[in-house]
Amino acid sequence: MKIVILSRNPNLYSTRRLVEAGIHRKHEMLVIDHTKCDLIIEKRKPVIIYKGKILDSVDAVIPRIGASVTFYGTAVVRQFEMMKVFSAIESQALLRSREKLRSLQILSRAGLGLPKTVFTNYSRNVKEIVQAAGGAPVVVKLLEGTQGLGVVLAETDNAAESVIDAFNGLKVRVIVQEFIEEAKGADIRAFVVDGVVVGAMKRQAKKGEFRSNLHRGGTAEVIDLNEEEENAALKAARVMGLGICGVDMLQSKNGPLILEVNSSPGLEGIEKATGKNIAKTIIRYVERHV
Repeated sequence: MKIVILSRNPNLYSTRRLVEAGIHRKHEMLVIDHTKCDLIIEKRKPVIIYKGKILDSVDAVIPRIGASVTFYGTAVVRQFEMMKVFSAIESQALLRSREKLRSLQILSRAGLGLPKTVFTNYSRNVKEIVQAAGGAPVVVKLLEGTQGLGVVLAETDNAAESVIDAFNGLKVRVIVQEFIEEAKGADIRAFVVDGVVVGAMKRQAKKGEFRSNLHRGGTAEVIDLNEEEENAALKAARVMGLGICGVDMLQSKNGPLILEVNSSPGLEGIEKATGKNIAKTIIRYVERHV
């Protein structure tokens, strides 16, 4: 098969591993920078131009779309779909996952556990917002934040109100969530491919930090999910419509609480923690569907 990986950097760990896994499975692998694709749209003849040449005879695409270029990246994925090319991550599911508020609403409707979350239209009643989230400490998150950026832990009501006021003054949209103390600065990343949890790791924040992201200096170790955690991860992937995703959860006294469903999960942390060849699993998933 001819498989295109949509990635802006061929040297990224995840991109390299997917290329290696595809070549090992005897496929032709191309890394295409989606931000440099030109889309030609006409009646029943969608075309993609890359570096002056028409991209054709493509069997599948694996999107690795960064949050900062979601709009254009999704347009490129949608163009491939119009060309009847299989996408490992559907364009609509990718868009859905990037809207934090929409994602939480979908997960809530499906009956999945979530930290109590408050969203308002720049309300001036910040005291009420903090109390609606359960009172301090609370976590304030930018709707557009990634990799732990734009996430603030406010440990007192006054601090929380000040942070929310500051964001409101800048006209920056945020959500306010209850702080799950019993998680102790750790979360779980369950990696789901084609309706199966293929690996899971527990990420622990470094001392003095509450964000467990590996980009923020957190550490990771392999973990065996219990039945409730595995079911939550699989259901989250299913209701979000994602064939490949990382489901981030907190362990709480009320069971697993979903934080986020990531449609472009990195491979480095999960492969190193579990020792599993996740890239090969993704390539085999593509093979099954093409």
